[in-house]
Formats: sequence, structure tokens, C-alpha cells
Amino acid sequence: MKNIRKFLIAGLVGAAALGAFATPQAEAAEDITYLLPAPGFLPAFSPWMLAKERGYYDDEGLNVTFQVAKGGVDVAKQVGAGNAVVGGAIGDTPILVRANGVPVKAVAVLGGRSLMQLVVNTKRDIETPADLKGKTITAMAYQDTTFYALLGVLASQGLGKDDVNAQAVGPVNIWKLFVAGESDAMASVPDWTYYAMQSGMEGIKVIPSDEYFKSMAQAIIVADETIENNPELVRKLVRATLKGMKDIMDDPDGAAVDYVKAVPQNKGKEKDMAEIFRMFTKYVYSGQETLGLMDVERLTALQEFYLEQGIVRTRTPVDELYTNQFVQ
Repeated sequence: MKNIRKFLIAGLVGAAALGAFATPQAEAAEDITYLLPAPGFLPAFSPWMLAKERGYYDDEGLNVTFQVAKGGVDVAKQVGAGNAVVGGAIGDTPILVRANGVPVKAVAVLGGRSLMQLVVNTKRDIETPADLKGKTITAMAYQDTTFYALLGVLASQGLGKDDVNAQAVGPVNIWKLFVAGESDAMASVPDWTYYAMQSGMEGIKVIPSDEYFKSMAQAIIVADETIENNPELVRKLVRATLKGMKDIMDDPDGAAVDYVKAVPQNKGKEKDMAEIFRMFTKYVYSGQETLGLMDVERLTALQEFYLEQGIVRTRTPVDELYTNQFVQ
């Protein structure tokens, strides 16, 4: 009987010891719907796609699913209404929606420069934005922030939208019409610029809009309520997404390989994607001392421009438009 008791005690002690070293059962990942303003296969959303492919959201305990909204303003409205926890837009989008009662802020900006570049055909006697008077310019949409950036560039030269023939033609025709010679310039982003350059067209000149009008890069948009009640979730989303952007900046070739795994529409285009990533780094992602940090002076100036142009009619206190608490 004593031997049986010793055996049982030894077994219990052994089981307890094994339990002490056993790995606890992993907690279930939190499901997150991340709204994007346009289809996720576009290279502009590569930081998000790469962060998911490389498991950065998983590492934060997040199961992220991307859904597409109808542009950045719609993203902000949906996030503000609580239909999604987080979304992607342009850094100045809160200016456009907050004045209408949509309670969202930019919590990180993916780059210190502008998403939009002005691309011109020098064979049409265009060297600077001042030469655009009377010219045809393709843009994605009249309600898109890249179009507002175009208006800012024109305004810096004393020109208005009535001084040019601006045509809203969508994300594909914008560069195809430019290459075909049916427009003289385009309000572009790096991937469209790259496709135009690859066409063999001569006379292409890229004019960074920052040189004339400091518009903004893409941003992560979150509702006030989420920022207040679940700041750790916001921090996780920001941290994972910025890792994706940093990987692209540090190693565009390696990032392109994994990016194509996540976006099979670009299968076989790894070299193209790497070049597009280099252009995003040069024209959009660079210029931040701290990745993700909002440039408050830039945001303030943009709101004043939108007021002058009548794009918004109400001035919002700037500190209600953003927070840097998740990137510092």
C-alpha cells in the first residue's frame, strides 16, 4: 500500500512539473475588418499586404481581413459609424469629414511626403506647373484627395481648376491616356508613374507635389471611441502596418517577393514591384524622423487651403484631426 501511495504521489508531482513547463494555450486572434479606399491589389497598399503576409498582424494577435470601401471619405464615414475598427485614407481625410461630424482621427501617416506627383509630358512645352494653363490633365476622380493636391499645386502658380482641362478617368486610364498622348499631364502616384515610364514614352518628367504644395501620404484612420476605449488595439495595428512600410523601405527586392505572394495578381512582376517600391520610398515614404508621425504644420496648412477653396466650410481644431500617441 505504501508503494502504491508513493507511486501516485510521484506521478502527481511529475504531472505538476510538466504542467509548469507546458506552453499555455494560445488565445484566439481578434478578428479585425480593415477598410481600404480602393482594391488591395494596388501597390499603394503594399505596406498592409506585406504586414499580413509576413505575419505582423498575427504577431499582434490580430486576424485582419481587408474590405474595400468607396474611397477614403467613405472609409472614414464607415469607421466613424463603427462599421469597421480601422481604415486607410489620406492623412488629411479627417479635415474633410470631421467638419461634418464624423469622429475620426489619423493615428499614423505612412510617409513624410505626398502620395501625389505631377507627371508631365515635356514635349508639350511643360516644365513647371505654371505651364499647365490650357493643358489637359488626367486625374483619378474629382473627389479624390490626389485631385485636391493637384488643385493645390495649380493654386501655388495662381491657376485654378478652370484654367486647365482636368478629366476624371479612373485608376487605369489616368496613365494610359497620358501615354497615348490624350493628356498633357497626370495627377499620379508612383505605380502609375512607373507604368507610364515602362511604356517607352519619351519626355516624361516627375514633379513632386511637395515642391509646390505639401499634401499628404496615406494614413491609418480610427474612431475617437476606439482610441479612447481600446488604445492597445490601435497601437498593435499601427505597429504592424509600419513594420510593413519599413520592410519596403529597407529591402524593396525582398519585400517584393513576399508582396507578390500576398497579391497573386502581380505574379511574375517581382522586379516591377521592387522598382515601384523604390519610387514609393523616394516620393512618398521618406521624410519622417519617426515613422508614422503626423506633420502638424502640414496638416494645419492643408486645412487652411481647403477652407480657402470652399472644399470645407468649418475649421476644426487641428488637435482633433490626429494623434501621434501611437507612433512616439
